[in-house]
Amino acid sequence: MRLPPSEDLRFMREALRAARRAPAHRDVPVGAVVVKDGLVVARAHNRREADQDPTAHAEVLVLRRAARRLGTWRLDGCTLYVTLEPCAMCAGAIVLARVPRLVYGAADPKAGFAGSLGDLCRDARLNHRVDVETGVLGEECGTILKEFFRERRREPAR
Repeated sequence: MRLPPSEDLRFMREALRAARRAPAHRDVPVGAVVVKDGLVVARAHNRREADQDPTAHAEVLVLRRAARRLGTWRLDGCTLYVTLEPCAMCAGAIVLARVPRLVYGAADPKAGFAGSLGDLCRDARLNHRVDVETGVLGEECGTILKEFFRERRREPAR
């Protein structure tokens, strides 16, 4: 197995830091950062529970923030780091934002659409394709998700 570049490790650790904020409001711990020219331009974590918004996934939120900060919806030259493989909605948003590169940690065999269930990011029928790097700090990204759901199962029903 080849080791990921140190820059990928550094920014995935930033995404993990963002993910760890989500459980404070009972959200699944997924975090994301957008990087351009070696700098983090936006960070976010899941906020579906906090905002009661089904679209408040970390990826959608971070794309919105990056677009605002950069003053353009075309996120050319950016890399999106996310702790969990994006779902169909998020993969579609990544393609529509013209993100050239996606790096994710843990695969999502139940909902992932960047290689697991399907692959919107690299679908040749679309007008933009994303370079996808998988498994960066995947074990650590998967562990925080497993711990979150283990704890949720212990909680009394609401």
